[in-house]
Order: sequence, then C-alpha cells, then structure tokens
Amino acid sequence: MLTGEFYNTIDDKGRILIPSRLRSALEGEALYVTRGLETCLWLMLPSDFEKLKNTIISGPGSMFDRKLRILQRGMIAPAQLCEFDKVGRINIPQSLRESVGLSAKEESVLLGTGNYLELWNRAEYERYLSQSMGEFLDAAQSLSEMIREDL
Repeated sequence: MLTGEFYNTIDDKGRILIPSRLRSALEGEALYVTRGLETCLWLMLPSDFEKLKNTIISGPGSMFDRKLRILQRGMIAPAQLCEFDKVGRINIPQSLRESVGLSAKEESVLLGTGNYLELWNRAEYERYLSQSMGEFLDAAQSLSEMIREDL
C-alpha cells in the first residue's frame, strides 16, 4: 500500500526522487506517468496502468464512445514508462510536467494514495485542499452514514 505525503523538488533534468519508503512498496524498476484528475500526474505500476488502459480502451465500441475517447486522449495517449535510475529518481517528461504546472527547482508534493502516486505542484495542491474542504467534509459525513448502516 502506497501512503504518505512527501515534499520534494524536480531537478534541472526533470527528475524527482521517489522516497525509499515508497520505492520499497513498489515492484519493478519503472512507473507509468500520465495525467491524472484535477491538476496532478499519476505514477502507476505497469500492471495497474495496464488495468486502467484495458478498462478504457478494451470495452465494446470504445472507439465510438465520446467519453472513453476523451479518457484515451487525456490519460492513455500521454502516458510514458519512466525507469528508476540508480538512486531512485524517475524522469518526468517535460510535456507532462508542463500540463500540470510542475517546474524544475519548484517544490512538489508526492502523495501515496493506495495503489498509485499523485505528483502535484505544491502551491496547486494546497489550493486544491483549501477549495475542496467542503467536499471533504461531505464525503466524511457520507462515510460515517455508511459505517452506521453496516452496524
């Protein structure tokens, strides 16, 4: 399980260090990097990315489904397999960095969200947290109600 909130910077060459605690929970030597939802990148194990890709592109008539084509273009097409270097960094492609406002030498946030990672520009992430607090509280209330129903 990938969890935690890590603050880091992207170096001049577009690389970011994946903390050893996260690397030890990952299998393999590479991650797929693609656009996520909101304004972040998703970093996924190849096996998890394959599941996502198959869900989006393998359905009957997916080429003709407008919503699936949007997901194909927004998540599958820009995805790139990025290998770890000897010290545990991966190179985040410039086009993906630019698509979510990640710049070299600027602080970023790497979030472990269960089975994938999210990479955010720190200022954008803090803005998102602030703006979504109401929805977070609503979601917590809904979870509370679901838990009570299970009792």
